[in-house]
Amino acid sequence: MLFLYSCEDVIEVDVPTAPPKLVIDANFEVYFNEDPVSTEGGIRLTTTAPFFDDDVPTVSGATVFITDLSDDTIITFTESTEPGLYTASSPFNPQLGVAYELTVIYQGDTYIATASRIPAVPIDNVEEGDGTLFGGDEKEVIVSFTDDGSRRDYYLFDFDFNLYLPIEDEFFQGEAFNFSYFYEDTIDNRVVTIKILGVDEQYFNYFSILNEQSGQEGDPFQAPPSELRGNIINTTTPAKYPLGYFNISETDRFEITLTE
Repeated sequence: MLFLYSCEDVIEVDVPTAPPKLVIDANFEVYFNEDPVSTEGGIRLTTTAPFFDDDVPTVSGATVFITDLSDDTIITFTESTEPGLYTASSPFNPQLGVAYELTVIYQGDTYIATASRIPAVPIDNVEEGDGTLFGGDEKEVIVSFTDDGSRRDYYLFDFDFNLYLPIEDEFFQGEAFNFSYFYEDTIDNRVVTIKILGVDEQYFNYFSILNEQSGQEGDPFQAPPSELRGNIINTTTPAKYPLGYFNISETDRFEITLTE
């Protein structure tokens, strides 16, 4: 025992650090299948942090606005009571076929990105199934929807609890389609909100990589573990590029209560 104790030593790992980068997560969901049509979302500003840090630093004091490029209307965003989260000071209702430009001004640098509302299709149905996977105690939900055959579609499914699944319509173009998704058994007797979001190919590829990096147990909207660049650029100092993405998705949602 004395021998083993004497062999103990503290090893300090020297983790390389880099200057923090601005992370801009600007995501909006347009609920096109509801009456009235509404938009939810906001712009979250954070910075990257050392790998072993538990806290994600938030950013205050930025100037944030979105410009409707069809008529140059400006919607300003102000920081809410939640640090780092900027919300619209007036209604923001993105329209189809219109380009919108995001502008973030922070510490002398101007960051911009352009996005348009990407169409989606409604969810036809969500029902609870009785299938299982390897563990045998998972909870199955079966999601049904009908793809629009007039265009190439990319979808992002949000299964609540920071669980996401990107899907493209390559193999079911214009057809009714259903698939199973499995939860762990810990969500019995809980109301689950399942969403379908329309995204473009660039965001589909971006999110697919982001989801792989964070893993199904992580939140892909937190600061990414590696420098995955999105569609936002720094027009003042191009080499000082930010992380994050500006995205506007048509969205439909379906609530289901999962039983025991």
